[in-house]
Amino acid sequence: MINPSGRYDHQKTESYDDGWETTVSDERRKTQIFDDSAGQLISTNRSPDIPFTHSINPYRGCEHGCAYCFARPSHAYLNLSPGLDFETKIFAKKNAAKALRAVFARPAYRPHPIVLGINTDAYQPVERRLRITRQLVELFSECAHPLQLITKSTLIERDLDLLAPMAAKNLVSVAISITTLDVDLNCRMEPRAAAPQRRLKIIERLSAAGIPTTVLVAPIIPGLTDHEIENIVQQSAQRGAISAGYMMLRLPWELRQLFPSWLTANYPERAERVLNALRQMHGGDIYCADYGHRMRGEGPYADVIAQRFYLARHRYGLDGQYPPLRADYFIPPSLDGQRSLF
Repeated sequence: MINPSGRYDHQKTESYDDGWETTVSDERRKTQIFDDSAGQLISTNRSPDIPFTHSINPYRGCEHGCAYCFARPSHAYLNLSPGLDFETKIFAKKNAAKALRAVFARPAYRPHPIVLGINTDAYQPVERRLRITRQLVELFSECAHPLQLITKSTLIERDLDLLAPMAAKNLVSVAISITTLDVDLNCRMEPRAAAPQRRLKIIERLSAAGIPTTVLVAPIIPGLTDHEIENIVQQSAQRGAISAGYMMLRLPWELRQLFPSWLTANYPERAERVLNALRQMHGGDIYCADYGHRMRGEGPYADVIAQRFYLARHRYGLDGQYPPLRADYFIPPSLDGQRSLF
């Protein structure tokens, strides 16, 4: 992955090969962790094409290093590159659980499902050491607060002891994203994320624990992963998933440079085919950010993808929906850790 300047940088940098070998790229892969005050911890949105309104991201940046990640451009707000900086300079909200406890304790607070990990993965590798997500899940469990999780990490299995009892009360659901079942493509495109077969195993383990689990076929990359739609849906259904969703590849802001660069370096023979298919879906550009368009695209190619997905979802029995998560069990926490007897 390259490391171009962010769109807000006053100075732009360009690489230059002076003929000397260097190990700078190896150094850049050493993860650096920075404190990130939680501030406004719960993010809200009114986007008509997003099926939730409240979310929490314990981390900014993501060690998984997925070449296509739509969250990469957010690192530009930190005056960092959406390239290598995004996957090696991680900002952790270490006070997230404390801040959320204060929110839940407010007399006027009313519970509603909150999604963890919508922008960057809440179970990315650094979570194994920092345990910020674990602390948040503990608080959701303590307060019987509805919770949704989106991840591609095996680390979610660590929290089965909390998630399974919550699922028994219809307080939690999980979505596991699977982009490809091709191991070589996975290693190139999602270098530090769980392997495809391991993600299927996550679905199996969560389902066996009674946790309602969705598979997200996302992102679908035309000319690269679109031929796998039916296989991913089928194998997820066999592991116990109860529903399925999909999204097309999104290339906002710096991703217009980053992803084509990665594509050309790794699959030069497919690059033009992929980019031309994107242009067909976005009115001649490789991306359009309009609501109702950005997630699925438009035109004949987008229509065929949608038809194939919905047919596969119906064929393998994943077109059902589980009931809305319950909010009536909610118990406000006390800020000193002690509950009232009355």
